Order: sequence, then C-alpha cells, then structure tokens
Amino acid sequence: MSETICHCMGVSRDEIVSTIKEKHLKTVAQVGEETDAGTGCGGCQPEIQAILDEVNG
Repeated sequence: MSETICHCMGVSRDEIVSTIKEKHLKTVAQVGEETDAGTGCGGCQPEIQAILDEVNG
C-alpha cells in the first residue's frame, strides 16, 4: 500500500500517479477533479504538484 497523500479524501500516491499517467493530467485542479485529492482542506496540494512535476518531468 502506498502512502496516503490526501488524508481528507483518503487518496494514495499510487492512485494519484496512475490517474495522472492514464488521463495525462497537468494541474492540481485536474487531479482534484479526477480523484478528489486536494479538494478537502487543500493542505496536500503542494505534494500533488510535486507528484505532477515528477510524473510529467
């Protein structure tokens, strides 16, 4: 099990990475629309951005 990135919505790193790759996402807002990650308190948005940067190079 991968680490939980968004604790409010219970979204894991693996789920975020696979969704970014499958749907070619480029923004934190797009990740939120697809996974709900970052749409609660918003505290994980910088971490989501870091994952986006990592996946998209």
